[in-house]
Amino acid sequence: MYLEQGGEGPDLLLMLHGMGATGAVWSALCAEAGGRWAGRWIALDLPGHGQSDRQDAYAIGQTAAAVARAVLPQVDPAGRLVVLGHSLGGVIGLALATGWFGLTPHRFFGVGIKIAWSDDELRRMETLASQPAKNFSTEEEAWQRYLKVSGLAGIADAAAPVVARGIQRSAEGWRLAMDPRAHAVGKPPMPELMALARCPVHLGRGRDDALVTLEQMRALDPEASDLGPHGHNVMVEVPARVWDWVASFT
Repeated sequence: MYLEQGGEGPDLLLMLHGMGATGAVWSALCAEAGGRWAGRWIALDLPGHGQSDRQDAYAIGQTAAAVARAVLPQVDPAGRLVVLGHSLGGVIGLALATGWFGLTPHRFFGVGIKIAWSDDELRRMETLASQPAKNFSTEEEAWQRYLKVSGLAGIADAAAPVVARGIQRSAEGWRLAMDPRAHAVGKPPMPELMALARCPVHLGRGRDDALVTLEQMRALDPEASDLGPHGHNVMVEVPARVWDWVASFT
């Protein structure tokens, strides 16, 4: 599993990105880590994304188990493990918070997790998972598609560090790095995961995030945070605001 890491000390902050993206979405946050986090940090590419290996299947439990295997050797028993997950990464982080996968976080933060899913949305995800990766004749076309599917269009361009590893060269041209089968993750059982969490859980969203409402989040976490007038990728738009949120609890 591809990962980037930095910092020093027993505490560890694990950052998990959303569907279709890579761990690079945390690069702006990582750039500020030296002054905001007294410990080590890891930002990895989830299975089937970026430069991480593909899996036979991508159910929540299988993905969480793969992440746990990669991260467990990095955990210092003398320190705290804090998990910060965005969108799909938030669901995986919440699964880790159950303690079922060999890791027991001391605290979990989930930002921009989509909670309500319609039948049409789930069918669309199944359709995407069954289709082969689309090839593009030019690198520019592939980057434009990646920016759209990762929700970074309008807030980053192909040269930005936050989009690193988003596309790959193929025999037919260029394609997104994500394995299309990763769309088959299924509907996240959010109420059940929240009930099973063995650590404090904090949910938050950008006020302009079209994928989840504050009301939906507060049905699960009555103290869910409004992170200001920002969109789905709030950690890219205003990393300092996400650091402030994490620091208010840690």
